[in-house]
Amino acid sequence: MPATKTSIGQRVGHFRQILLWPLQLMPLPDGGPFAHHYQLLEQPSADNPWRELVDEFCGDPEQFHERHYSEFVTFLPYVQRFLYGESDRQENSAGYGESPIRIFRRHDVARVRMTYKDSDEPTTFDIVHLDLYFFYDIDVLILVVEIAADDLDLRQCQDTLYRFGRAYPPYWDDDGSGGHCLRRAEWLASDGRVLAVSDYEKRGKYLSFVARFRSPCISSHWEFLLRPLVLHHSDAEGPVRYRQIEYHRMPLLAYLAMDDPRCLSRGDFARLVLVSGPGKSGSLPYSEQHLEGFEGRFCYDRYWHPENEQPGTRLLSCGHAFVMVGSHRDAYFTGSENGLLGQFRHQFFLLALIPHFHKAALLMLSDRLVTALNRLEIGNAESVKRFKRAIRGVLEVFLRFSHRYWFYEISDQAQAKALFTMTREHLGTERLYNELREEIQDMSQYLDSDSLRRQANTVVRLTVVTTAGLIATISTGFLGMNLIDAAQEPLTDRLLFFALVFVLSALLTGFAIVKSKRLSDFLEALSDERLSSHAKLATLVAVWRKKRLPGAD
Repeated sequence: MPATKTSIGQRVGHFRQILLWPLQLMPLPDGGPFAHHYQLLEQPSADNPWRELVDEFCGDPEQFHERHYSEFVTFLPYVQRFLYGESDRQENSAGYGESPIRIFRRHDVARVRMTYKDSDEPTTFDIVHLDLYFFYDIDVLILVVEIAADDLDLRQCQDTLYRFGRAYPPYWDDDGSGGHCLRRAEWLASDGRVLAVSDYEKRGKYLSFVARFRSPCISSHWEFLLRPLVLHHSDAEGPVRYRQIEYHRMPLLAYLAMDDPRCLSRGDFARLVLVSGPGKSGSLPYSEQHLEGFEGRFCYDRYWHPENEQPGTRLLSCGHAFVMVGSHRDAYFTGSENGLLGQFRHQFFLLALIPHFHKAALLMLSDRLVTALNRLEIGNAESVKRFKRAIRGVLEVFLRFSHRYWFYEISDQAQAKALFTMTREHLGTERLYNELREEIQDMSQYLDSDSLRRQANTVVRLTVVTTAGLIATISTGFLGMNLIDAAQEPLTDRLLFFALVFVLSALLTGFAIVKSKRLSDFLEALSDERLSSHAKLATLVAVWRKKRLPGAD
């Protein structure tokens, strides 16, 4: 790197940030009119700004652009079916069907105005997309917020990455503002009206909410953005309830078209991908020991040539963040149709969306297991039944998730394949998947062994009852041959005989059922040739002995 070049005052010609906020949806009530959460947003209402997005793959072929084609062919066939579904134009088609992803978009929010901690002058970003991603049969929602701006200072970009995607403040600074958060964030309409404002500074609101619900509250501007969806731990009324599933910092993607990306130092790249906020030029955000092996762990430098006039593109990923850095003067890097900007917004967005969806779905299922266990009361038969139903429900959802959504590889293209692997490793989704699978298998084995134990116990009891019934059947059959000839007696006498025999048989059968456990012990002892006659007789006597209650002494 030339010694005269520095990142101080470095400008970013074009900046993009895409936030991915995974949320857990609370289950819909059984027997309700809707089976899926997205169906509730399909109902038109005055307070519902979300409308389902028409899939480009199902519309007019003339509107299908080359960027859509490039995005489609990036992925392997089974991932293509997951993302886009299959055409149902052929009659009697037995294919995959439509995609299990449903996307809803709102258009009333046009810009976001941010005021930072170190400046009173706000910066305004354009809202490119506000989307909600629903996944069939998985109670997970992902909010996607894409913003863009031109001609920013590098520090502004770093501060935006660091502060914008904060659901709530982790603490408060001395001036009362939310720690690590923007001083103020405002959603603006196209005519400049303020639609919602952040309230990070309202410390009392967040403290009282946690004290009351044992759950964090989210800032008012994020709450506004998700309406009519409402926070589960609140008194608000809404058709769909959600709760936080991960940390309050939202995963993100960032695109920076620099004047000269070669001016960025190792510390600058570390601050971008690790989202540590702006810092002194030339310094590292963390210690040298912590950043040892930084390039190998976080950087994909296949197309990065800082020694050339055109340095190419540097891609970075830490799991939480994916960052693309290149030159603003490179037409291919800034191309929105066939260039890397278009790929960033489509292919690379999906490369990040899929592993974050995987992690959110696995955490949701893990939460379901914990909830089912917490509600289990061993001595309550109804609670045990509910527990079994809940565990079997989680097992069914996990099986469908494994076969429909879980991928170890999504592309054979070297760059996409490497970045997906890098993101998965940082997020630890494979480890989480294996842990959850083992937990569910343990639960399933417990339920199976419990069912087998109950079946075996039932078989033993039925065997005892059958043995007792066999003795009674042989005895009454033998005696009934000539002892009682009531065939010619009046109907009332025959009914009386029948009732008498029925009552005696019922009493004998009931007694055998009540004493079936002790009778089974007696039959087992009777068949054991090693036991003495005295021991066998003691077992028989124990059948009629009262059970001693604990503490009776």
